[in-house]
Amino acid sequence: MLSLPGILLGVMLSAATLHAQDTVRYTIVMAKGPAGYTKAWTDASGARHYYTEWNDRGRGPAISQTVVLGADGFPVRMDITGVDYLKSPVEEHYLAETVTQAGTPWHAAWRNDAESTTVARPSPAYYLAMNDISIDVFEPLLFKAQRLALLPQGEARVEKVRDVSVTVGGASRTLTLNAVHGFGFTPNTFWTDEQGHNVAFGSSWWMTIREGLEPIQPQLLKAQASYDSARGADLARRLIRSPKKVVVFRNATLFDADSARMRAHRTVLVRGNRIAAVGPDGSVPIPSDAEVVDVTGRTLLPGLWDMHVHLSDDDGLQHLAAGVTSVRDLANDIDETLKRRKAFDAGTLIGPRMSIAGFIDGPGPYAGPTKVLVSTADSARAWVNRYADLGYQQIKVYSSLDTALVAPIIATAHKRGLRVSGHVPNGMTAEEFVRAGADELQHVNFLFLNFWRDSVKDTRTPERFTAPAQRAALLDLKSDRVQRFIQLLRDRGTVIDPTLVTFESMLVGRPGVMDPGSAEVADRMPPVIRRGMASGGGLPVADSLDQRYRDSYRAFAEMVKAMYDAGVKIVAGTDGFSGFALHRELELYSAAGIPNLDVLRIATIDAARVMKKDRELGSIAPGKFADLIIVDGRPDLHIADIRRVVYVMKDGKVYDPAALYGAVGVAAITPR
Repeated sequence: MLSLPGILLGVMLSAATLHAQDTVRYTIVMAKGPAGYTKAWTDASGARHYYTEWNDRGRGPAISQTVVLGADGFPVRMDITGVDYLKSPVEEHYLAETVTQAGTPWHAAWRNDAESTTVARPSPAYYLAMNDISIDVFEPLLFKAQRLALLPQGEARVEKVRDVSVTVGGASRTLTLNAVHGFGFTPNTFWTDEQGHNVAFGSSWWMTIREGLEPIQPQLLKAQASYDSARGADLARRLIRSPKKVVVFRNATLFDADSARMRAHRTVLVRGNRIAAVGPDGSVPIPSDAEVVDVTGRTLLPGLWDMHVHLSDDDGLQHLAAGVTSVRDLANDIDETLKRRKAFDAGTLIGPRMSIAGFIDGPGPYAGPTKVLVSTADSARAWVNRYADLGYQQIKVYSSLDTALVAPIIATAHKRGLRVSGHVPNGMTAEEFVRAGADELQHVNFLFLNFWRDSVKDTRTPERFTAPAQRAALLDLKSDRVQRFIQLLRDRGTVIDPTLVTFESMLVGRPGVMDPGSAEVADRMPPVIRRGMASGGGLPVADSLDQRYRDSYRAFAEMVKAMYDAGVKIVAGTDGFSGFALHRELELYSAAGIPNLDVLRIATIDAARVMKKDRELGSIAPGKFADLIIVDGRPDLHIADIRRVVYVMKDGKVYDPAALYGAVGVAAITPR
């Protein structure tokens, strides 16, 4: 009979000592180019071995995995060790066997940082390891069965999408695009060759591809984009409703973003895609054939803004379901971003309004995920001008940028009417970046790094996370030097995009324990997504520093409150989980002591003002675009009610959040 102690005590030869036969190599390609590799081989006993290692700005995993298959092709054993993306230790073990027993003869057990579980079933299921890097283990089983039960829960099914002819090394080949349903919010696509082997999977942001096939990656991505576009267009046809009549909202408690006050008993009339009238109930004439929405007991607000996202096509639906009708994309592929914005605006893809920032970094081992890497003033200016010509509103610089290029970038951007923000380039402090003319700072950690220039040597590396985690709690926020810095930000009109929610998972998350933000929504998620949340994570932390990390995260929130108290402009950005992360970001501001009405103002009219779009967006007022949401509750009294979005209108078109969430396997919020 299997046992978890047996798993942990079993001795296997390490991958390094096994004789590798027929090693297959895969290149891991990120936006800026090759970033690492995966290799796979089978030893003389038939055990399969995998190793992956890749670098993303100093982050990235190094994982080894061994898989032993049974006669039916299902794994009977898995062992996974190494470090994850944030360099936290990984250890995971799995064992399965069939026994002579009526009813439930198949048993499996596994142990990882989040789980220690044994199950019994009448037939095998496929165990989804938390840190699985195997290739061509799951896929053959899924092709054979078409539908496959998953452990700990869920079911996967496979869809053949299309065959594509490619030319590799002068020879013609046929690869097949497949889609797996059941892993998450949307289908996971992968490519198989003529023998059915998985040869590529991922996206333009990150892809694993069989060595030798790298030149055809653009062709594969184009075919994937076509599939995603068709799927997105179908959802748009089914889930976007364009009212044929005037829409009237009455009996509303309305959030007046301009004054940051609640107005009771209000009526709002929408004609087409514009707000035509706003006034007390009874003061606005209502056409006899109007579509009337009764908002009694609920709150009517302007659409929310997330000011720090990195969109994919599929993120748009979840943003709208959460009431986020406008976003600012702060780094992405240029061609995809422009197409995505056009599709969102046209309604051929479900998504919010987009403001976009052009990403610029310098070359080097820690360069950001972009092909826009500049090393001369001329190239820097040329890229700023290109972004301006393409309709971008902002430039975002990154950590590896040569500090000598900051001034020409800012001067050119301001001349073209573009804002400049970013990570503080390595070698500068936040104060120096602001004095050079930066309009905005991304991420609260850089506010702390400003005071440790001599001791934190390289902010391109993960030290920009670990140093604040270890030391932020020790910084006296009331000291003269901190107060002078805050005063500088206020005097210069510098905007702060703190992304507290991202650092919550980094500093508070622990293996096997959900961070508080994830715990709020995990039960609504598809099984595989929920399982990922349950794994916890965060930065590696020694037991002796556990409380320090938590105290430093508290200091992050206190810094944001200190900025607010001093009159520094704050915008609500997340750099995280689309839609849900913004709700958590606003909760964190409230918990830090910012009044709820001001939190709502930050997420609506203040964001529109920063992006110079407040004449048409950000508040519910006559003449503005009809971007508004209904919340089942009073977020001015209980900020967590902002999660309870039950109605969304963007550009006069109507979306049902429950239907949007249902399309991606997320449960609608429980009615009151």
